[in-house]
Amino acid sequence: MEIDEDTIDLRSDTVTTPSEAMREAARDAEVGDDVYRDDPTVNELERRAADAVGTEAALYVPSGTMANQIAVHVHTEPGQELLLERESHIYRWELAGASKLSGTQTRTIDAGDRCVPTPESVREGLVEEDLHRPGTGLLSLENTHNYRGGTAIPVNQITAAAEVARDADVPVHLDGARVFNAAVALGVDASEIVAPVDTVTFCLSKGLGAPVGSIVAGDEAFVEDARRVRKLFGGGMRQAGMIAAPGLLALENVDRLVDDHANAERLATGLDALDGIHAPEPDTNIVVAHTEDAGITASDLVTACKDAGVGCVEFAEYTTRFTTHLDVDGDDIDAAIDRIGDVIAELA
Repeated sequence: MEIDEDTIDLRSDTVTTPSEAMREAARDAEVGDDVYRDDPTVNELERRAADAVGTEAALYVPSGTMANQIAVHVHTEPGQELLLERESHIYRWELAGASKLSGTQTRTIDAGDRCVPTPESVREGLVEEDLHRPGTGLLSLENTHNYRGGTAIPVNQITAAAEVARDADVPVHLDGARVFNAAVALGVDASEIVAPVDTVTFCLSKGLGAPVGSIVAGDEAFVEDARRVRKLFGGGMRQAGMIAAPGLLALENVDRLVDDHANAERLATGLDALDGIHAPEPDTNIVVAHTEDAGITASDLVTACKDAGVGCVEFAEYTTRFTTHLDVDGDDIDAAIDRIGDVIAELA
């Protein structure tokens, strides 16, 4: 999907372009061979990333999918089960990587409208190894939850689900691609969200605005294993400080996520006021618009919005996602609402 320069691009918060400060940081970064751990900028990013989520150590990787798949590979043995929510990113959007890369079988939990696994659902999903069954090797949670519209899962619910797994000696991983959005929405430090789990991933290239890169973090032993798996998966990088330097600046963008959340709320209010459109109030920066009552499919809406200069993505037959980010402001949101309103009027 080619995006015209006049388009208000709300497809994802991955579409942000690096700031001038990020471009300058990339140009001037002190670099070295990261496979040899000689890149001082990467080393600094990893230290600061670990501090940001309260873990002992962290590893810089090219993408969030690689970060999640590294965690699965380190935590599990081939043939074990990965327990996760059925709408989770790892299950829906990562090309069956757990089975392809780690030989891990997935078992899914139906966790309701907000996709928050209850202690009871986790307990029911856990499998004890025996002569016939492989045993659960890992529980994976997600916060914020992408497919459910960026829902911010409260710390007590993460804790309750994680405790059941850990009581069964099953490690817990958190796909925290937008964990800082969750922290800002809940009014807590990201380290509080991460404390109940063993490992976490988060993206620098979503709402934080870096051009590339994600983090996988945990204790020092885990990160040492993760470093080896990163190499196995083709993620060993050389003078990576040139892309890590913008990541350092991205970590400074956490506080401004509140602006994205306010813009998302503004967008949802405007869309919900349109005839036949239901757009629930968002927790964070993702707005989902349901158009079944208007008789408009998401694919038709996405196509018409593109023609009208608004970028969005199809999530389900009658569900479309709009994501706010640092490259759109309140005026852009108002303009997007007007354009989408014209589209709805033409399609309905």
